[in-house]
Amino acid sequence: MKHVYFALGWLFFSLGFIGIFLPVLPTTPFMLLALWAFSRSSARFHQWLYHHRLFGPPLQQWSNHQVIPLLAKIVAITFMLISLSWLVMYSNVENWLKVTVGILMLSTAIYILAKPSVPPEKGD
Repeated sequence: MKHVYFALGWLFFSLGFIGIFLPVLPTTPFMLLALWAFSRSSARFHQWLYHHRLFGPPLQQWSNHQVIPLLAKIVAITFMLISLSWLVMYSNVENWLKVTVGILMLSTAIYILAKPSVPPEKGD
C-alpha cells in the first residue's frame, strides 16, 4: 500500500508544480495532498517537502496555524466566481444542480475566508 501512497505523493506534487505556471491549477492544495501521501509512504520525502525552500513555508503555516495566504484566498474565490458564473450563464444543466454547486462554492468560500491570512505573531 505504501507504493500507492508514494505514487500519489508524486502525482500530487507534479500537479502542484504545474500549478506554479498555470493559474487555474492551485499549487498549495496539491502540495498538501502530496505531503499527506508522503507521510504514509516515505518519511524522507515527507521531510524533504515539508522543509523545501519554496513549498515548505506554506505547508508549515497550514500545518501549524491553518493559514491560507491572502493571495491564495483571492485566487480561489475569484476562480470559484468565474466558474459559477459560467455554469449559470452558459451551461444547460438543471437549475437544482446550479444551486447545489453554488451552495458548495459558497460554503467553501466561507471556510477559506474564515482561516487566517498570516500566522500569529511569535509572542501570541
